[in-house]
Amino acid sequence: MLAWHRAGGLGSEREDRLGSRRHPSRPVVAFFVGVWWNRWRESRAVLNTFFGHVAAFTVTPPGGVPTGVHTHAVVIRNTSHRLVTNVRLHHHGSAPDVSIWPDINHHRQMLPGGNEDIVIPALPPDGQILVSYLYFPPRTFAQVNAGIDCDQGGVQQIPVLLQRQLPTWVRRVNQGTQIIGIVALLYVAYRLAQYAAARLF
Repeated sequence: MLAWHRAGGLGSEREDRLGSRRHPSRPVVAFFVGVWWNRWRESRAVLNTFFGHVAAFTVTPPGGVPTGVHTHAVVIRNTSHRLVTNVRLHHHGSAPDVSIWPDINHHRQMLPGGNEDIVIPALPPDGQILVSYLYFPPRTFAQVNAGIDCDQGGVQQIPVLLQRQLPTWVRRVNQGTQIIGIVALLYVAYRLAQYAAARLF
């Protein structure tokens, strides 16, 4: 009986020691994961922008002379789940004639240096607009836009190529595979962090 009690006591003491080593690792791991998550969210771009098209036309009015016309479009998408305010489209010099679709509240603002901004007061979550420009030679598309920003910061210009759209079921399978891979990587990272914290504490 005494031996059994001693064994039980030793087992309980061992479990207490193991528990005291394991449990502190959980809040430590949660702390680092929380810090990483907050930094990732803060550094994540809230706006994605890319050129929709760039084109040049020669227009000949009836009885007139051929005239060159240049046009391009800029797509702006709010990829966050919050309202983005004061989206500013900067321009080199004055902004040319524009058309924004879908129609959204906006205004022009001339800056002291002679450049002009198009200001969109608010862009809703997952909202997307197409800004089409129309201007004449010798001005080219590279001489029109001078960047985009907003109150929340984080604007990313991404390259876009035309490509064939895959069927819906193929896209869902790809998304599911990516999610499984991400979950597996996060689990491995969590286990490694838990093991490292247990070794340290």
